[in-house]
Amino acid sequence: MSLTFSEAARKEIDFLLTRYPNRKATALPVLRVAEKEFGAIDNDVMVLVGKTLDLSPAFIRGIFTFYTHFRRPEWGEYLLQVCSTLSCALRGQKTLLDHLEKKLGIKPGETTPDRKFTLIKVECLARCGEAPVLQVNDETYVDVTPEKADKILESLK
Repeated sequence: MSLTFSEAARKEIDFLLTRYPNRKATALPVLRVAEKEFGAIDNDVMVLVGKTLDLSPAFIRGIFTFYTHFRRPEWGEYLLQVCSTLSCALRGQKTLLDHLEKKLGIKPGETTPDRKFTLIKVECLARCGEAPVLQVNDETYVDVTPEKADKILESLK
């Protein structure tokens, strides 16, 4: 079975192509359309995006692997992103990460056996003055202590 974009996604891509100077510049927003369309980006989706934009799958994969924010198929329902930049490190990021590892029984880059949670370390979530920062899917939490993290996790069950 070959993947194809829906008519709505195709219209969105056609619009994007009018807004950017060339197809390479459109790759990032088209990957976002593909993510919305298919739920995650896998190799087949990267090939489809490449074909759609007349770009090589290797070029698309390069973009995909550079950016950590695109949903991967192996991720759990909730993606827990712990900021690991200097501001967060100085204000308790390691304590927060260690707590999440122990609580969930996984290390960064792993997913819980029930596929509920995936834990990753990321660079800068742009809330340095409110560190440490935890992002759950698209929701950002600031000044996160282990106790606050427990309440966040409990709200996701």
